[in-house]
Amino acid sequence: MSTLIATSTLPAADRFEYWRSAVTDTFVPLRTETSRPDRFDGRMRGTGLGALTVTEIAASPHVVRRTGPLIARSDPGHYKIGVQLGGHCLLAQDGREAALVPGDFAIYDTTRPYTLAFDDSYRQLVLMLPRRLLRLPQDAVAGITATRVSGRRGVGALLSAFLVQLAGRLDEIDDHGSVRLGDNIVDLLVTLLAERLDAPAPDARRRALMLRVHAHIERHLDDPDLSPDTIAAAHHVSSRHLYNLFREEGTTVSAWIRERRLEHCRRDLRDPLQLHRPVSAIAARWGFVDAAHFSRLFKAAYGATPRDYRVTIT
Repeated sequence: MSTLIATSTLPAADRFEYWRSAVTDTFVPLRTETSRPDRFDGRMRGTGLGALTVTEIAASPHVVRRTGPLIARSDPGHYKIGVQLGGHCLLAQDGREAALVPGDFAIYDTTRPYTLAFDDSYRQLVLMLPRRLLRLPQDAVAGITATRVSGRRGVGALLSAFLVQLAGRLDEIDDHGSVRLGDNIVDLLVTLLAERLDAPAPDARRRALMLRVHAHIERHLDDPDLSPDTIAAAHHVSSRHLYNLFREEGTTVSAWIRERRLEHCRRDLRDPLQLHRPVSAIAARWGFVDAAHFSRLFKAAYGATPRDYRVTIT
């Protein structure tokens, strides 16, 4: 579940000071400036995916600086990735500048000074993670900070589309599966950055394939015929190879499909806007053709039948 920070409920005179404090509390100590504090408005929604934090920001024009004295005050050693969703951003670090438009993104390092300038209202998704998680040489990553990565081709397009979709669904994320989701995002980041560094990423090809497989499963959960064989065929690999990939993650293809279907059903059962929808219809929406079988699986996973769970939540 995401947390929300918004200035709209505060008096206009108090909004920017509140925002300055909230930005530092959410990320690292930062100096935030604007030419019109009396007209400032901003909102942040964020959630944690294991060690990775994901924050969507929408705000009026302002500038953010990470300075030497602020680094000396607090230096947790994180990378941040800014994914532009709307408006424009100019990121400067290590003698380079990256001008980002929607779909673009760039990496920067909290251990060294940087500046983010937003000259108009904007939306951005910010990922923050410990540097060790990228499993790439830090001196090599330092050579690509503040460089624009296009979200329109190659692995960059896959990551950009994935993160744009994630930004629109932060409120749906809860603890169940969040760590695995964070791991998938980090894996794709490693693949992308290793490609730009022309360096071998640990198991990069396997990890990229798994991300594509997970995305395929999410798109086809409503199909009762979704199976290991159809997934393998869609990705031009053998069923045996697919089984081995999932075994390395400590699960099976069928178990993962079942887990994701159950999770979507659970979210629908919690949704007040879907109280009119019968449990059997929710089950069918996510690929369960046998209502009784669905009920048994749901109880085994969540400790209550779907009907009892809905009553408890609502």
